[in-house]
Amino acid sequence: MTAVTVIFAALGLVALVSAFLVVTSDQIVHAALWLVVTLGAVAGLYVLLAAELVAWVQVLIYMGSVVVLLLFALMLTRTPTGPGSATVTANQPLSTVVAVATTVALGAVMWAGFGGEVIEKDAVRVGTAERLGDAIFRTWVLPFEVLSVVLLAALVGAIVLTRRGER
Repeated sequence: MTAVTVIFAALGLVALVSAFLVVTSDQIVHAALWLVVTLGAVAGLYVLLAAELVAWVQVLIYMGSVVVLLLFALMLTRTPTGPGSATVTANQPLSTVVAVATTVALGAVMWAGFGGEVIEKDAVRVGTAERLGDAIFRTWVLPFEVLSVVLLAALVGAIVLTRRGER
């Protein structure tokens, strides 16, 4: 076992544990901070996979922008952030069943699609920033634009909800 394999496994474990803590945290702000840890571990995984550009995008866009937007939305809407702010609802058993079923279904799809595949180490071509940018801005430009509109709508909605109480 190489050092890269050990680091990859450790980062994967950190990502899984912190993602679990995101959804089980009792405080919303703590959940957002665990989300930062999760996204950082995923960025580390990208670095180990020789996808440095994607790792930097992960750090700058997700860790930097999305988490800050989430925290601003929490502050602007005056959401309670103390203990018990992420209260347990009666839907918890149903959501647990749905989460487990979704995980099993995703695992089955991944196994059916990629089970038995072998990647030859010498045949792997590391993508350049030019090839990645071409794929993103030709193939995936519409989803990125839709996401930006959704994030803008969330921010405007938070401001409207905040100002509604002042009138």
